[in-house]
Amino acid sequence: MAKKVSENFLDYVPAHIELKRFSWQTQENGLVCFAIEHQNVYDKIAQKLFHTPRVTHVDLDEYGSFLWKHIDGQTSVKALAHAFREEYGEAVEPLYDRIVKYMAILHNNGFIRYVGKEK
Repeated sequence: MAKKVSENFLDYVPAHIELKRFSWQTQENGLVCFAIEHQNVYDKIAQKLFHTPRVTHVDLDEYGSFLWKHIDGQTSVKALAHAFREEYGEAVEPLYDRIVKYMAILHNNGFIRYVGKEK
């Protein structure tokens, strides 16, 4: 019987995904702002009927901005967590729960991928 190998999420290496509808920039205050363009048919209908914006801007907080800037496609989640704790100390506890949730949100929304884990 083959032994089942379990993967450790902390060993995953996140990388930004380059999308035409998505961009980000660092603002003057050092925080990151996402700009997400709504381009599909349903978005266009909503823009006409309900006057919804063509572009949504999402401002990250200090913690989210720190992590986003450190995602480089070479640094593991474990190393990101270590740098996060070094920068903010006890204020970021529970550290691993926070990191895992943040990475899951970014991944589920299509902003990051995990290097070597693509299907």
